[in-house]
Amino acid sequence: TLGTEWVDSQLKFLSRYEDVREALEQVRDFIRFSEEEDDVYEENFFDVRQALMRIRPERTHMEELELFDLKRSLKSVSDLVDFFRKKGDDETPEYPALTQMASNVETFPQIVKRIDEVLNKYGKVKDTASPELLQTRHSIEVTTRGISHSLRTLISEAQDEGYIDRDVAPTLRDGRLVIPVAPALKRKIKGIIHDESATGKTVFIEPSVVVDANNRIRELKSQEKREVIRILQELTNNIRPCAPAMLQSLHFLAHIDFLRALASFSTTFESVIPEVRKYPYMDWVQAIHPLLQQSLQRHGSKQVPLDIALKGKQHILLISGPNAGGKSVCLKTVGLLQYMLQCGMPVPMRENSVMGIFQDIFISIGDEQDLENELSTYSSHLLGMKAMMKNAGPHSLLLIDELCGKRYLRRHHDPLPKSQTFCRFNGERSEWSDAIRSRTDATAILVAHRPSR
Repeated sequence: TLGTEWVDSQLKFLSRYEDVREALEQVRDFIRFSEEEDDVYEENFFDVRQALMRIRPERTHMEELELFDLKRSLKSVSDLVDFFRKKGDDETPEYPALTQMASNVETFPQIVKRIDEVLNKYGKVKDTASPELLQTRHSIEVTTRGISHSLRTLISEAQDEGYIDRDVAPTLRDGRLVIPVAPALKRKIKGIIHDESATGKTVFIEPSVVVDANNRIRELKSQEKREVIRILQELTNNIRPCAPAMLQSLHFLAHIDFLRALASFSTTFESVIPEVRKYPYMDWVQAIHPLLQQSLQRHGSKQVPLDIALKGKQHILLISGPNAGGKSVCLKTVGLLQYMLQCGMPVPMRENSVMGIFQDIFISIGDEQDLENELSTYSSHLLGMKAMMKNAGPHSLLLIDELCGKRYLRRHHDPLPKSQTFCRFNGERSEWSDAIRSRTDATAILVAHRPSR
């Protein structure tokens, strides 16, 4: 879809406060717009970009359905742009972020009108699209009625003679009207046998009296097809010069489709746009991991919300505890929600939460596979942390899981000795925390396993 393509090509991590605010304001405006205005536009988001690019060469044309989808998409663009521009004419725009989005978007009312003149409400070329098409279709209708009358007369006579059953009606085979007849009686009706049923119990005969008329229908159908193609080519010729600008307008529609998805997401997960600070800051209230919440709801369970604060001079948070205590879930929740916010997305937490902006996020989260490869896993883990120390800065967020590893913990069931580990529990700061503060001054959340006694 248009929105999916927009996400793949345009959605990215934003590190500038102004960019994040602009993206969030667009979402805020659209959520309010969708709640207050329910009849501004029809939700037609058709991706016709391939069709527009295909018609660049001369003598190519768009098909009926492609034109129908293009018209509906351009109509949605026009309705939205006209609405936001009208609202933007006021001294205080009602939806300032959306008004700014729509300010340079081109609309194509004449193209929409022309497609409407050619296509009916079902997306098919109208009889009135050209005088020639109207005449051809009229001839087809008159000739078809004549064939039907001749066949009904023939069928009535054959039924009186007992050649065919009373419930028999004309049917189509290869575009020609024929009569179903039992094989034993096929010579009773003069004509051409076109087909037989899969069981062989019925043959389909085109009576001689309608052969010429059926040939005429076939000629008229070919004539109709040629005229439809001519009309589509003529219409496409009007569209071709505007195709590049239309692609830009569809880019706007794709952005709207993305905002519409965010509004739906916000409703589903009760997401909000919290207060945002220009610098690293965390004061989260009742934050949840949306994917975990969705999974738990399917099983009738609930997620325990997360409250977390790292503000002022607080830069390091060390989370320790036994297995299955929710440590890694906490870390993943922080990483996902911070990334969502800096992609311009609402986040599932309370409205009184405050979030900051980080220049980058470094993540080292992974579950070891087994004892056999634990050493290599942890060595890789250490290399990742070394890279963090080299590249992180005061505006970085570090999320590090399994800080102390488990291989050592399996051998030592007592609290970890200070001389053999980075971590010091019972309120003492860790050597790793000191390293983070002294080398990077970054904000960090560290998870370390502590054996239960």
